[in-house]
Amino acid sequence: MNTTVVLVHGAWHGAWCYERVIPLLAAHGIVAVARDLPAHGLNARFPKSYDVRPLDAAAFAAEVSPLAGTTLDDYANSIIATIDQVRAGGQSRVILVGHSMGGVAITAAAERVPDKIDALVYLTAFMPRSGIGATDYIHAPENAGELVGPQLLSDPAVTAALRIDHRSADPAYRARTRLAFYGDVSEADFAAAEHLMTPDVPVVPFATPIATTVERWGSLPRHYIKALKDRAILPALQDRFIAEADAFAPDNPTRVHELDTSHSPFIAAPAALADLLARIAAG
Repeated sequence: MNTTVVLVHGAWHGAWCYERVIPLLAAHGIVAVARDLPAHGLNARFPKSYDVRPLDAAAFAAEVSPLAGTTLDDYANSIIATIDQVRAGGQSRVILVGHSMGGVAITAAAERVPDKIDALVYLTAFMPRSGIGATDYIHAPENAGELVGPQLLSDPAVTAALRIDHRSADPAYRARTRLAFYGDVSEADFAAAEHLMTPDVPVVPFATPIATTVERWGSLPRHYIKALKDRAILPALQDRFIAEADAFAPDNPTRVHELDTSHSPFIAAPAALADLLARIAAG
């Protein structure tokens, strides 16, 4: 039976981030599909204040996001629809990969349709414990010193979004964004990615607790790819996710893999990531 890898992006990103990985998986004989989640990529919508330059910081911090109504169910529905399209011919195993915030989305989808998924892969991703929202982990002791939080330019309680200015003219702010997400890629690659990243991530999906069960989410083969140089989700927090998952489903331990990269291995090391995903798909 053929294998299809369904690639789910993280916050501020879109399907574009897997552009270099998809053809490398094809070289392994593996079909890969990446889609924009609701509120991301081509589905993104922008606060009006984002287009005003120089930036009016007060307006940017106060404007409610046009994406405020997006829910975790919207994310899960989108992923499940993609899986259904992949499986329509009945000839494909599905490996579901989630990067960063995408780990929340694939967890929600897996709890709902475990029978449609053959394995889960968390790519330096949030893998929250049952009943805990992902936002509860951001300020966990294991994540002390992460670099994303200081880049947020609004209170999510006001704007309903995690908001970053990817068009900032401040070189120090821009340098911190690079360290947070793309610390080991070229300046040219970071500049390209920076122009594709969108400002708002709806906070509701990120904060929504997921009630997972051992019988559904916990029954699926589960892999975690650690990014050892990650400054957005620190390795210690990645270890906590793995430990909590293994305590929750002890008869189905997480298979742990490592990449010596920043938060974005799909650009920092696309060949190494594709090779690893191919090995996972091969069992």
